[in-house]
Amino acid sequence: MRAVDYWIGIPLCFLSTQLLRLWAKPKGPQTPRRILFIELSEMGSTVIANPAMQKAKDALGAEIFFLIFERNVDSLRLLNTVPAANIVTIRETGFWPLVLDSLRFLRWARKAKIDTVVDLELFSRYSALLTGFSGAKRRVGFYRFHSEGLYRGEMMTHRVNYNGHIHIAKNFVCMVNALLATKPEVPYSKTYVSDEEIRVPVQPVAEADKEYVRGLVREVYPEYKPEYHRIVLINPNSSELLPQRRWPLENFAALAGMVAREWDDALVLITGSRSEREEALRMAESIGHPRFVSFAGMHKLMALPALYNISRVLVTNDSGPAHFSAITPIRSIVLFGPETPKLYGSLGNTESITADLSCSPCVMATNQKNSACDDPVCMRMITPERVLESIRVIFNGERNPQQNLVQAVGSASAARS
Repeated sequence: MRAVDYWIGIPLCFLSTQLLRLWAKPKGPQTPRRILFIELSEMGSTVIANPAMQKAKDALGAEIFFLIFERNVDSLRLLNTVPAANIVTIRETGFWPLVLDSLRFLRWARKAKIDTVVDLELFSRYSALLTGFSGAKRRVGFYRFHSEGLYRGEMMTHRVNYNGHIHIAKNFVCMVNALLATKPEVPYSKTYVSDEEIRVPVQPVAEADKEYVRGLVREVYPEYKPEYHRIVLINPNSSELLPQRRWPLENFAALAGMVAREWDDALVLITGSRSEREEALRMAESIGHPRFVSFAGMHKLMALPALYNISRVLVTNDSGPAHFSAITPIRSIVLFGPETPKLYGSLGNTESITADLSCSPCVMATNQKNSACDDPVCMRMITPERVLESIRVIFNGERNPQQNLVQAVGSASAARS
């Protein structure tokens, strides 16, 4: 994907820029009315982008649309910000499906009278081409300015400065702020984005949905009692695009064994897709504890909010589940190495753990998330014992209200200092 985006994307962006300069200026309303957001490949970004989309609805009164790869579309449905009828998908299963769906999208964009496109991708040439040829009057996206190697043509009418020192959710809000600017700016957007602006709402989950998931838990652990057991979820998976983000499987297994042995009421479930079931079963067998079981492949993505609502803790790599957990009350512990929580931390009830090595983060927008690292020491340096400490704070704090109060005061003091 990176090779195609580079070797084919650059010349296409150059040629397309010349074509767009020859075309008449796109027509459309003076203020945005029908805004299309593009985020194709990152499932977790559908949650991270929610504050920006909500601001577009509230501040501009615009109708929101979204373009995403077909395999990721369920992640967009976890929040109801975008109506199902306004979601457009592209298949990435092969070259010709990609080409055909791209052409179908360009036709749809004109038919749907999309007047504004917000390209949330980090310097992707493919998304820039889709944005440039969408026919929209306003086209918002990250622009390279003086950064070498990030060329993707002159597709954007509103060129936003990507800031690698603030959370990506704030970068996304800046894109909407660019549409709210009263005069042209170079670069967009000269605004302040507060932490309050990037909150995501906790979604209500019906009791029937929770009971359904409880039934699934009983299928793998018949002794499960909701009023007694506290569920700890571990997610050992991450995107195939960046395997360096994975904490070693033996660390996940060791942590699960420690949790199950330390608390008699702890039930540890391994989450994952159906294709990851065998790996999860092997991990559970390596520990051989009755309260450490595989839950991989037991449910679809849409059941995650219910699962997170009946669980107490999620331990996960820096991946989609970390961000999906933000719309639920669960406490998530997210392990970072090649990327930084300052930029990609979950927006929910979370704690980020990182080794803070001098080489981290090595994955950034400037290298298109392509790390040369062949030995992710940053992940191996996070020990199971360190993660267990964080779980102890949560579990033991629940058993001792006075301890909870002391911890809260300590956290507040640390935040002030």
